[in-house]
Amino acid sequence: MEAHPDIQTTQKGFRCTLCGVNLPNEPTVDAHVKGRKHQNLFRLRATRKEQEQNSVFVSGIKPDTSQMQLIQHFEQFGPVTDVIMDKEKGLYAIVQFEEHAGTDAALVQLQHEMGNIKLRVKAREKKEFKVVLKKKQDGKNYNLDTLSQELCQAASVNEQMLRVVESLQLNENERDGRALLVKMLQEVFTEFFPDCEILPFGSTINTFGVHSCDMDLFLDLEKTKTFQARAKSSSEQAGDCPSEDGRSEDSILSDIDLSAASSAEVLELVAAVLRKCVPGVHKVQTLPTARLPVVKFSHRDLNLQGDITINNRLALRNTRFLQLCSGLDSRLRPLVYTIRLWAKQKQLAGNPFGGGPLLNNYALTLLVIFFLQTRDPPVLPSVDQLRHMACEEEECVIEGWDCTFPSQPIAVPPSKNTEDLYSLLSAFFSFYTAFDFSASVVSVREARQVPITCFLNQDPQNPQTQTLPNNNGAPKPLARPPRLGPLTVLDPFELRHNVAGNLSERAQKSFQLECGNAEKYCRSLQYQRKSAKGKSWGLVRLFAPRSPTVPSRGGSGSSESKERHLEISLPFRLAALPDAARFRLGTAGDGFREQWFAMVRVAAERVFQEVLGCSPAQEEEFEAQMDTGVMDTSNPEGRTPSCSSLDTSTSPLGTPQAGQKRPLASTDSSPISPQEKRQRLSSADEQPHSATWCWVQRHRVWAGRRKVRRDLLKSSGTESSQPEGDGVEMELQVTRLIAAKEPDPRDLLAFRVGADVFGGNENTKVVFRFTTLSDNLGLFQDFFHFLECFLPKTTDALLGK
Repeated sequence: MEAHPDIQTTQKGFRCTLCGVNLPNEPTVDAHVKGRKHQNLFRLRATRKEQEQNSVFVSGIKPDTSQMQLIQHFEQFGPVTDVIMDKEKGLYAIVQFEEHAGTDAALVQLQHEMGNIKLRVKAREKKEFKVVLKKKQDGKNYNLDTLSQELCQAASVNEQMLRVVESLQLNENERDGRALLVKMLQEVFTEFFPDCEILPFGSTINTFGVHSCDMDLFLDLEKTKTFQARAKSSSEQAGDCPSEDGRSEDSILSDIDLSAASSAEVLELVAAVLRKCVPGVHKVQTLPTARLPVVKFSHRDLNLQGDITINNRLALRNTRFLQLCSGLDSRLRPLVYTIRLWAKQKQLAGNPFGGGPLLNNYALTLLVIFFLQTRDPPVLPSVDQLRHMACEEEECVIEGWDCTFPSQPIAVPPSKNTEDLYSLLSAFFSFYTAFDFSASVVSVREARQVPITCFLNQDPQNPQTQTLPNNNGAPKPLARPPRLGPLTVLDPFELRHNVAGNLSERAQKSFQLECGNAEKYCRSLQYQRKSAKGKSWGLVRLFAPRSPTVPSRGGSGSSESKERHLEISLPFRLAALPDAARFRLGTAGDGFREQWFAMVRVAAERVFQEVLGCSPAQEEEFEAQMDTGVMDTSNPEGRTPSCSSLDTSTSPLGTPQAGQKRPLASTDSSPISPQEKRQRLSSADEQPHSATWCWVQRHRVWAGRRKVRRDLLKSSGTESSQPEGDGVEMELQVTRLIAAKEPDPRDLLAFRVGADVFGGNENTKVVFRFTTLSDNLGLFQDFFHFLECFLPKTTDALLGK
């Protein structure tokens, strides 16, 4: 590991002083240094340092001094890029130059006079760069200990859920403060953007807001564009001249044409207005490259963060939809508040830093709505059903998406479902514990699980053929499919948007695991009955923080846990498949698992035999020689090594005669040609559900791979930036170089690998089970630890070819 200035060695490993995190070993250090967080902070530190070097501190200014006056004065020393003023008191400013020469020139001059004002100019103070974590907004938030005491005093779980709502929801003062902020922003922005509208959306008004939640705002400029076009047209016809101050009546609009300006240009104007004209607003930041470009800000007095967007009209409709659902059934809000708090305590949602691989609150709310839509009888109707209940005046189409639904809950017949909150909460966990996220897509619009094959059958030669079926079977055109992931939840209106698209596979697994744990708890007496001794019960135990480590189901000392420890899972990942493979799987319908498993088997066999240099062997011969401790895995005359294939007599690697075992490829080290690989993939008529192999490993191919790969990349002039498992050809060369250093091969270890595909009531995945057959040197555990990372990634890389 190369020395890094931000990495310090500690007694327990390493520590990154820049990011403030502890790292256990050298591989994690390398991964961390190359990671997004460290690289972003590294660039931010460099930018801050450059800004400090190119800036001067100016004091002695008057409260009425403008930024333009300071720019005009200091531009004599060099180009000025920014002027930061103390807006609250107006006593000092920081002038930033484009180059360091401007800073030196300004500091050399001993006296600075700007009009009748004598300025004091000195070098900007150099401060140590520190990462300031966002403070948790718990000042006005619930206190979990206090809430737990209140919940223990409740008479039932139903009452506990209602108390959760009372404790977490926005109070009247918070709602009034947010309303005043919206009114103030409306007045300020109207001065610069005539006829504009500031419209709140999201948790502030969708009835699911909590203390100190972000405030989402939409700046509607459609009427402003009309005003600007009308003013421009009338000015041209009348031949009017600019006003005496050199500006037209629309002020800031004279500098930009809204109809032709980009989102980034408009957002910069919005940010400028926030910085200079709105009291209490600070930390204004423009994010023009986000999926939906926004301006983020904070408000000191209200202690909240806010976002302003100019092109998110669909979000307004989503907010109205959640308001309608909340009004349709009083059980929705207690369920949502309870499940959100549970997810936050289990570290499944509610990332305090925003973004990340966790569930967002909107996706979690849609999961609750979808669950209620699927009850028998349903608690909430589907979006398609709501569309038919709306009148003509309520028809709404935004950006080509049908967003029609009734404006008032009275237009929707009440639900016939009479389940109480206690039963619905338990049923929610049971529902998603058994949900097959890998093979199904959550559709709130249709209130059903849409098979994932509906999104896989897109012909790569004709990408416009993507369709999404309705309940009546009629295809619904979908020009671009949604981003499918470990958990796919379609937006109710923008059907190509997966609102849980940021979720990682690990987070999805954690969600289902915690749902399973909660389901078991809800069957216990601690959940069902109030403790007569005043102990924790009901929701209090459910909200217990997530344990750092989750024990296996078999127990730490059981034989089942030891067997599970020797398993490696390969989940169904759409991102790893090329378009042609997606199309073929999409046409297979419910049989797509078997076809995908056939592809995985071929890829996994190539990983062991070609990439890792394992030799196939017949297990029967090995068992016959176990007593002697000698195993001859060479290929004798006329004998072809083979492995067992269970449940069927055919496989994608060939079609043997009845009663015969499936032959493996030759043990020759020469690689298989691409033509042969394609033939092996397409030769099967039936696809098995399981298979087994017996392998022998003669070289320590798992030891020192990183160094060999780095040396190989350096010798080829390529920068070492590839993660473990990427670049199959590179990994093959690494194996050959390691094997070449051991001229006298010997049988280090022998092992059996069993592969099974699972689906239906659990996520679609292939599970590889390992059994040690020979390990005299005790190397298998180390080899297996290497395979846990290497096998899934390399298999995925081969599937993508």
